[in-house]
Amino acid sequence: MRQSLVIVGAGPRGTGLIERIAAGAPELYAGEGLDIHLVDPHPPGAGRIWRAAQSPLLWMNSHAEDVTMFTDETVTMDGPVRPGPTLHQWAGVDGRLFADRQLQGAYLQWVHERAVAALPPQITVHHHPRRALRVSGPRLGRQRVWLEGEPRPLLADLVVLTLGHLDAELDDEQQELAAYADAHGLTHLPPDFTADSDLSALRPGEPVLVRGFGLAFVDLMVLLTEGRGGRHEGDTYVPSGQEPVLYVGSRRGVPYHSKIGYDWTGERPPLPRFLGPAEIDALLARPGGYDFRRDVWPLVEKELGFAHYHRLFTAHPERTAMAWTDFEEKYAAGAGAAEREALVAAAVPDPRDRLDLAALDRPLDGVRHTSHEEFQDALRAYVENDLDRRHDPEHSADLGVFLGLLSVYGQLVRLDGIGSGWHGFFSYLASGPPGPRLRQLLALSRAGVLRFVGADMTVRAEDGVFRASSPTVPGFSVEARALVEARLPEPTLRRALDPLLRELHAEGAGETPDGLLRVDRTDGRILDRDGRPHPRRFALGPHTDARTPGAFTRPRTGGPAFRQNDATARAVLVFLRDLGTEAVA
Repeated sequence: MRQSLVIVGAGPRGTGLIERIAAGAPELYAGEGLDIHLVDPHPPGAGRIWRAAQSPLLWMNSHAEDVTMFTDETVTMDGPVRPGPTLHQWAGVDGRLFADRQLQGAYLQWVHERAVAALPPQITVHHHPRRALRVSGPRLGRQRVWLEGEPRPLLADLVVLTLGHLDAELDDEQQELAAYADAHGLTHLPPDFTADSDLSALRPGEPVLVRGFGLAFVDLMVLLTEGRGGRHEGDTYVPSGQEPVLYVGSRRGVPYHSKIGYDWTGERPPLPRFLGPAEIDALLARPGGYDFRRDVWPLVEKELGFAHYHRLFTAHPERTAMAWTDFEEKYAAGAGAAEREALVAAAVPDPRDRLDLAALDRPLDGVRHTSHEEFQDALRAYVENDLDRRHDPEHSADLGVFLGLLSVYGQLVRLDGIGSGWHGFFSYLASGPPGPRLRQLLALSRAGVLRFVGADMTVRAEDGVFRASSPTVPGFSVEARALVEARLPEPTLRRALDPLLRELHAEGAGETPDGLLRVDRTDGRILDRDGRPHPRRFALGPHTDARTPGAFTRPRTGGPAFRQNDATARAVLVFLRDLGTEAVA
């Protein structure tokens, strides 16, 4: 009987796993035959998010030169390195281009085809363009993967879930808003992948409340402006007349920080320094456990500060008042935040060169404006300043912080219970929109198509409409007959619409306090609520507690996603090899 592996999810993570199976098979697998069943209603490689069937106006959020699906020597893993081209090398485009998602989908399709072609001849891949509904079977026996519309299941020696972004049932607030909208003839669009949302109910010229100022909002902004026939001419937006008027706000009340628009030069900060494997080991070994805010966040702050000041002192020494060696020694010895603040005040004369994470995170805290129009001017000035700074190498300490964030994320993947706040903070600082998108945002604001509401935006359903306000502009409110929640659904087990994950939860799969699927960090095996790894079920991706930063890996950054893919692939191959040996014996 041929052996069988079922991979549920045909997007980048599923493709990355197949690539690692192909890399490791010559060393680890000598079986007579293996069928890999790839289950996904969307195209292999691209999957749902990067499929060709979406607007060509939607971009990637990374430079083409910063996107790779291939390992290099910086990845710490047991499997062999199999190098390959980045997106910009493969497509022959400018490395600084923010490519559209259709081009990325074509790259992913090519990577998938290359990975399949690299498999040994006894391994065959079959694509099933259907949804997987559930997995059943004994812990020590073959698994059954039931597919939508199929009377018989796929039999599998092993199952790997490489699910990407998940749909979720509405939470209590969203259910109440949806019911209110139905009762009053309003439009309510809940959290969703924006390219899948039906925006036709958002009428030209009418106000639309938008809650969320991240990347989902940027997609919404593009689809409702250029996507309806408007066009950008330099710094001016020329409306088509088909646009609604977007009133946007969020907890922070500002858009995510722009992507940094210059390259690194000179010495890199030696990271990790204050939050590395030893510190994570110590946190995990605490008999009473750890609290993120109390025990972990101070280490994050110190690490990011180190990355910032290392860059400032080494690249811009004229803006410092102390030798780096002296500063570094005192910074390392500083036990608390107050002590480090005093050191920074003495060593860095200009407050604009100092790192203030709290101010970066909540720039509108305590800010009040006397009128809505005054706030529009102020927020445009804020965005313009952010764009200037993020494209000026004189502020390259910001890029040092970016490298620090990547380093910290790579360490925090080993910890449970760090909360969604960290991921939001990381995305806000390190994974914001391309600079050109923010320039378009400014043009839309000047054209009156986009209006800013403020921080801590609240939405009330009353008097037959939705009404939004913010303490940023006391006394101002706006009402609308449409509300859009511009964010992705939370990938939690309990609220996932994916029936397979719901079944796993019902059967006792472990979950974190944040609702993520618990997996063994060494190889991705799914853990039950007692912490026992399932011998035949694995999971990789953002629905697990081993999630990684960003959708794709930057070249030469030792990407943890590659390390995870390799570890799971090798565990799969070893299991199948040993299973075959047992069958022969």
